[in-house]
Amino acid sequence: MPAFFEVSRHSVKSKARLGTITTSHGKIQTPAFVPVGTKGTVKALTPSLLKEIGVQVSFVNTYHLVTHPGPEVIEKAGGIHAYSRMDIPLMSDSGGFQVFSLGRRNAKLRGDDSTVGIITTLHKGDELPLVEKISEDGVKFRSLYDGQLIEFTPEKSMEYQRQIGADLLMAFDECTYHPATREYTESALRRTHEWLKRCIQYLAQHRVFKSTSPSVWGLRRLSQKQVSSHRHKQYLYGIIQGGIYEDLRIASAKCITQQDVSGVAIGGVSVGETKREMREQVGWVAPYLPTDKPVHLLGIGQIDDIIDLVKYGIDTFDCVEPTRLARMGTIYQIQISNFKFQIFHIDINKSLFRADMTPVDETCSCYVCRNFTKSYLHHLFKQREILGYTLATHHNLAVMERVMERIREMIQRGKI
Repeated sequence: MPAFFEVSRHSVKSKARLGTITTSHGKIQTPAFVPVGTKGTVKALTPSLLKEIGVQVSFVNTYHLVTHPGPEVIEKAGGIHAYSRMDIPLMSDSGGFQVFSLGRRNAKLRGDDSTVGIITTLHKGDELPLVEKISEDGVKFRSLYDGQLIEFTPEKSMEYQRQIGADLLMAFDECTYHPATREYTESALRRTHEWLKRCIQYLAQHRVFKSTSPSVWGLRRLSQKQVSSHRHKQYLYGIIQGGIYEDLRIASAKCITQQDVSGVAIGGVSVGETKREMREQVGWVAPYLPTDKPVHLLGIGQIDDIIDLVKYGIDTFDCVEPTRLARMGTIYQIQISNFKFQIFHIDINKSLFRADMTPVDETCSCYVCRNFTKSYLHHLFKQREILGYTLATHHNLAVMERVMERIREMIQRGKI
């Protein structure tokens, strides 16, 4: 069986590298961009379109899938791959970012440093705190969907992700808000490191996903023999935290890379700091990143950031930006010449595109650019036609794949 992660080429000019992540649902050629499919869907796209675009891997959100439809429903369906029909490698986050960020949002609104969650009006009209309690053991919070009280601990996060059935799992961590005090950051970091050890201990007994009941594929139910063979190995990533403090970031990198994890992620960046500060934080930990394990950067997906940060040895990046901007009518255009990138954004809602019969991007060969004009996309967005969101998302992700292909080529040729 192939190794989980193999590096085929190292840059002589930086830590950039070419690699392959091998999962039960396919291989990922790195560096790679990971579109976010928060609720088990990349918004506006069918799974077949993801394959057509060339998307290698997607990211699903444990917090949202726990609140609806619930991990037990997904497990009953045969796991998230069977449930969503996204037959590509999938990552799942731990749920920690959403829980803690919701709690911080209320603290910011009130102007204090509380960790109690925002006040939300539930469907019955009762106002209750969204985050009920944060302790060394974990977090208790209320579902945004129906107000049900849900507990996240390291063990429960791992169990939820095991039930969801993604290939690549993120350890339960506390994403420090920005700008947090040093005292708070140290406490959060201690929790993150202790929680990782508990995640590892739990997963040591549950590293293989196995569906517990037959799944419906179309109108055909799987036989019990097929169900029993529907299993795959899951791989855990530990998450480096430490906020804006260099020594804490380095200490976290040293701690995480020494644990029994399959991969390493860098978290708590791009949460309010500047681009320069974000890149500094990645630079601090770069010398301590593993050479034999994949490295993921959480929440980063702007093209200029990706081009710069692969130099630090980052293998995968996830972000909602390309798809979110697409649904707003912001279309990517990119020109690549002599391994240099020029990046443009156009707002297809603007009236100047009403009669523009040129392709969305004349340098792009994706399905959208081969078949449709700026005028047509402008028309779809002005009339709020759903197809507009699909075409714009298709194009933006096709651009991201084109960028990643060129970055891999640049590493191969020693240009990065």
